[in-house]
Amino acid sequence: MDFQPIADLEGFILLEGKSIIVVVPCYNEEKLISRVVSTMPEFIDKICVIDDSSTDATKQIVKDMMSGGNERLVLIEVEKNQGVGGSIAEGYKYAKEHKFDCAVVMAGDAQMDPDDLLKIVTPVIRGECDYSKGNRLFTGDAWSLIPRVRYIGNSMMSLLTKIASGYWHVADSQSGYTAANLKVLQTIKWDKMYKRYGQPNDLLVKLNIYNFRVRDVPIKPVYGVGEESGVKPFRMIPKLFWLLCRLFAFRMMQKYFIRDFHPLLFFYAVGLILFPSGIAFGGMLVIERVFVGPVAPTSALFSALFVITGVQFLLFGMWFDMENNKHLR
Repeated sequence: MDFQPIADLEGFILLEGKSIIVVVPCYNEEKLISRVVSTMPEFIDKICVIDDSSTDATKQIVKDMMSGGNERLVLIEVEKNQGVGGSIAEGYKYAKEHKFDCAVVMAGDAQMDPDDLLKIVTPVIRGECDYSKGNRLFTGDAWSLIPRVRYIGNSMMSLLTKIASGYWHVADSQSGYTAANLKVLQTIKWDKMYKRYGQPNDLLVKLNIYNFRVRDVPIKPVYGVGEESGVKPFRMIPKLFWLLCRLFAFRMMQKYFIRDFHPLLFFYAVGLILFPSGIAFGGMLVIERVFVGPVAPTSALFSALFVITGVQFLLFGMWFDMENNKHLR
């Protein structure tokens, strides 16, 4: 069913009676920001551009569009560069203060297809979920459209984010094309949001702690439009891996110990003790076998027992987590 925009009070164009704002984080996007704003669908009520202390003409271009009569456009100037996560948080705070029913995030580099925007907001404004997230990996063309290094890195981080966040059905964790309802905007403490490229992972963990429903929405990957990515996969993956480890521990403590105790904590704890211990002990045995001589068969069995038992406990912990979160789709 196609949605038809309807005119409402104060000159806004509302979709099913819901006010929608698009948050556009920008840093040195002078080449593409005008394209992002000009292609924004008519059913969007406000376009909130956050300039993250750009050193190029991004800010001036937005001001020129505002003075040129674009009444939907608003500019927030950040005095000190915060990173994409910090920019998004500023936009979310603006959306919360003005009580928009739905806040969408679209990057200022034109890598998010405006034709997909309606699909992103639909489940949120219908109340089917609290937060929707674009999935670029769903399409069969993703492998050929997305640069290979980024595709592989994205897939690895998405797998780890499933474990860290508890949203096992979310397949493209690094996608920033999202929509959040007013309840999400009012619940999350945006000043404490991770400010760099780990923001999507950090937010998913916080959403899970508060039991918000998250929906995966297939979207089209957009590359080769003149964007210049600041993401360096080989440098970012170790940082994001450490971030996900901390987020996993934070979620376990907040959701399964402080807010509501769950026995899966025992399974994860035992698994995280036995599995690394078995690997370490096995490594020592290999070194001893190579440089010293034969090792006792019982020692090898002892190492294998630790590894196998540890894996089983970890898998049971994941299974309990999946069951406990399956209603958050």
